[in-house]
Amino acid sequence: MKTLVVVTHPNIEKSVVNKRWIEELRTYPDEYTVHDLHKAYPDEKINVEKEQQLIETHDKLVLQFPLYWFNSPPLLKKWLDEVFTYGWAYGSKSDKLRNRKTALAVTAGGRERDYSEDGKFHYGLDRVLSPFEMTLLYCNADYRSFYAFYGTENETVGSTDF
Repeated sequence: MKTLVVVTHPNIEKSVVNKRWIEELRTYPDEYTVHDLHKAYPDEKINVEKEQQLIETHDKLVLQFPLYWFNSPPLLKKWLDEVFTYGWAYGSKSDKLRNRKTALAVTAGGRERDYSEDGKFHYGLDRVLSPFEMTLLYCNADYRSFYAFYGTENETVGSTDF
């Protein structure tokens, strides 16, 4: 069972954590396919059919990205809007994401304690990332939550049972 990791980072070469995650994933080519959206679509013209086929050829899907203003980078939002179409991702006759294990792998610049009710941002990442969860659940995917790497070294949360 192979996992497709859709990476969306506008400046991956300057990244520390996301770049390192990609390097590690690529050491396991039989288990993971790393798909960098910015490298695949520098002009942001997404080949929807190609993207849908890529998802269909994998058992699991992970969306990997850094938080940008408490959301994903714009290209990932565009990708979701264009690739998760009616009749393919959702609708009465769609089944391409049904029961497909999905998860998020995110990096957050703030510290873990900043993402709490009493913290700087007043909300946890579970709440910040809820639109992604809702989207995947709406598509009947088997959403497995998120894994997060926060700004402080070695502070992590999330589920790794994906």
